[in-house]
Amino acid sequence: MQLVVARIGRAHGIKGEVTVEVRTDEPELRLGPGAVLATEPAQAGPLTIETGRVHSGRLLLRFEGVRDRTAAEALRNILLIAEVDPEELPEDPEEFYDHQLMDLDVVLADGTEIGRITEITHLPSQDLFIVERPDGSEVMIPFVEEIVSEIDLEEQRAVITPPPGLIDESEAVIASTRDEDGSSEDGSEDDAAGEAKKGDA
Repeated sequence: MQLVVARIGRAHGIKGEVTVEVRTDEPELRLGPGAVLATEPAQAGPLTIETGRVHSGRLLLRFEGVRDRTAAEALRNILLIAEVDPEELPEDPEEFYDHQLMDLDVVLADGTEIGRITEITHLPSQDLFIVERPDGSEVMIPFVEEIVSEIDLEEQRAVITPPPGLIDESEAVIASTRDEDGSSEDGSEDDAAGEAKKGDA
């Protein structure tokens, strides 16, 4: 199974190093010297990591055959992809690979169905679950301990305790009925999504 583990950023210095946006909880395992990674687009790779170091809080990598700033800048925005055994699990029991979380049912603590995880977005500050609701709309759920209280892989579900306004349709409907006739589901969904985005900041 292939997993995206990083995205290459801008060139750093003049000797071929690049910054990378890490998308794995195990960078020392996936992005260590000697690792051979596929790429997206595929024609840019495979790339073999020659050296890695942390500078000012960011991971810097140098790839074999990349020796100057021009060559490094040509790699910008390329995704780095590692081959991972589908049965392999992260060392930390509180961490999960994206493929483990995809398609999990999202429910409240009382069992109320919210939807299904269809996408996971990795942001610098946190990860987001993109959850498709039964009516086809989407809601964003920050993957943080305060909101996602349990991941149960056996039951294939994620239990959440959302703050008011994140997915609380009644609040959103009250806000939208001041301008509409009270039957606009679209307005309530937009309000809920807006609350989710504010929570990211």
